[in-house]
Amino acid sequence: MRKLLVYLYSLCLVFFVFLQTLFLKTLSVISPELTKKVLLKMGEGVTMTQNEKFKLEDWGPTFYTWTFVKTVLQHTWKSVGEEAFVGYPAPDTPLYTLDGKKTSMSQFYEGSKPLLDEFKQVVKDFSAVADFLVVYIAEAHATDGWAFRNNVDIKQHTNLQERLAAAQVLVKEDPLCPVVVDDMTDITASRYGAMPERLYVLQSGKVIFQGKRGPWGYDPLEVRAFLEKFN
Repeated sequence: MRKLLVYLYSLCLVFFVFLQTLFLKTLSVISPELTKKVLLKMGEGVTMTQNEKFKLEDWGPTFYTWTFVKTVLQHTWKSVGEEAFVGYPAPDTPLYTLDGKKTSMSQFYEGSKPLLDEFKQVVKDFSAVADFLVVYIAEAHATDGWAFRNNVDIKQHTNLQERLAAAQVLVKEDPLCPVVVDDMTDITASRYGAMPERLYVLQSGKVIFQGKRGPWGYDPLEVRAFLEKFN
């Protein structure tokens, strides 16, 4: 039943994105100003309007390109392999440390405290009750894919060394927790339905919290509310 819901969600998402792209393309011709208002409203949902690094012109027009649609199709295809469901065993997928050593997801949740994906402020506030881990997966905004202007220059990874090098850009942001990278088969992103980003809490090898798929469903406040139960 859960797998069926994943398939249905993925199908609806692709259909929605296709219609949205057609709508925005048409609207950009008819009324550029109204298009900007719609894009700004969309940007609020993914906090793009709060990111001082980007202006509307950097990311807005990318939302009605066929490159965007292609990227959504690629992400959705990987995510249909999702096997991480609340109350069920957490997929023990292969990962790599930043020095290239192979490890796995289970190596980070063998303790008694929950395991979480990301978010610096949550790390600071809940480090006493949770161990945190960032899993760097395929680049969502590669410069040779669905790219934003004025973003970091990272191309789609073609081998593990390129992925490890790209992860170092994230490390420079000081996430306050260990960073590992997904296998080049993208198996972690697939089993956890994590493209382009997602938050999880794992405990004793089981999924006890599953956030919605990003970017619109990515909400660290939901994780905060969940972890407050452990304080």
